[in-house]
Amino acid sequence: MRHNHIHLLFSKRFRNFFLADIISGFGVGMTTVGANWYMLQQTHTSKLVGLYLTINVLAGFLMAPLAGALTDKYSRRNVILWSFVGRAIPMILIAGIFYLTGFNIWLMFILSIITGAGWITYMSASRSFIQVIMPLKYLGTANSFIEISLQVGMFMAGAISGIILHYAGFLVVLVVNILVFVIASLLILNVTKDKQPVNTNDAQNSGLKKGLSYVCHHQTIISLGLLSILPLIVTQLFNVSSPDYVYTILKTNSVVYGTADMLYGIGGLGAGLITSGLIAHFRQKPLMIMLFSLATLVLISLYFWHFIGLLFLSTFGLGFSNSALRVVTNTALMKIVKPPFMGRVTSLWNGLAQFMNIFASTTMGLTNDKFGANFGFLCMSFIMSLGIIASVLTLKAKRTTEP
Repeated sequence: MRHNHIHLLFSKRFRNFFLADIISGFGVGMTTVGANWYMLQQTHTSKLVGLYLTINVLAGFLMAPLAGALTDKYSRRNVILWSFVGRAIPMILIAGIFYLTGFNIWLMFILSIITGAGWITYMSASRSFIQVIMPLKYLGTANSFIEISLQVGMFMAGAISGIILHYAGFLVVLVVNILVFVIASLLILNVTKDKQPVNTNDAQNSGLKKGLSYVCHHQTIISLGLLSILPLIVTQLFNVSSPDYVYTILKTNSVVYGTADMLYGIGGLGAGLITSGLIAHFRQKPLMIMLFSLATLVLISLYFWHFIGLLFLSTFGLGFSNSALRVVTNTALMKIVKPPFMGRVTSLWNGLAQFMNIFASTTMGLTNDKFGANFGFLCMSFIMSLGIIASVLTLKAKRTTEP
């Protein structure tokens, strides 16, 4: 396994993508942590934090079909590049207006749209890019590296953004985000273009309808896809509940919130480092049952007990389980989905998760305002317990058909 890791890092193409993924993940993490806390601090209501995230996921949902089609039609490297540039340029304008006028809730909603649409496009293109440039035997390791890069960026962002917010303000968070997208763009410019399969019948039918038809005819893709969206939903709901939990239940500051977010990322980093080994030693579906069970337990603990140490331990555990689940499901999907359809399959499941989050984020914000932020963790534990049940049922029904 170590040889596989070293082999990938010696590839300039993969190494530049890996560094760009870390840097862009850092920017996304800073905006996520910063915007959530900034909205709560300025408006004093979890409902508007939920609305901000609802707009974010709505933008991602609406962008998903186009992102998938573009990914399967054009160079995935170029789509990645434009997902960076398409976020950096509007952020420059938003930062300038914030500097002149201060907090503006409508600008925050515009920022939410930009980040949501850019993120879903990047996720579709980057995961599809890995599929077409990596040999099959390296997919598990490559997906572990992707999770490592995402979580390294995210946990650095969690720690740094909490400090920046406390001492410098949200405008500085935006400026840093702009700079990291510029650096990531320069790295991707030095990655050679991928070759698209433009002469096949599959590639010529690059519309959403063809992609849906392909998914509907493959039950394993449906099962894996549905399981893959549960951690995405819980991550979004966690982003709604955690700032309110820190602010109103634990009654502490943004540094604690940022540290908790950092520990979520460290948990994800740990998952990235060892999940490729877990995939090699455990069958896919029992491994998923264990990971869903871990997530369920840590979320329930946050509902019943309220102290900072438990928050740190639980966010680490949740980061580990969610990230490991992403590595497992993404690797399995890359092995069974034809490359001409990978962009649409990725955007379909990410888009479905975004669609569900449109309602879930706002509902979670309202629920937290009424019952307390810790109640949100109980709701999340129920969602992850559905993953346990679904994995068990799938295991029984599909024991001989694992991808």
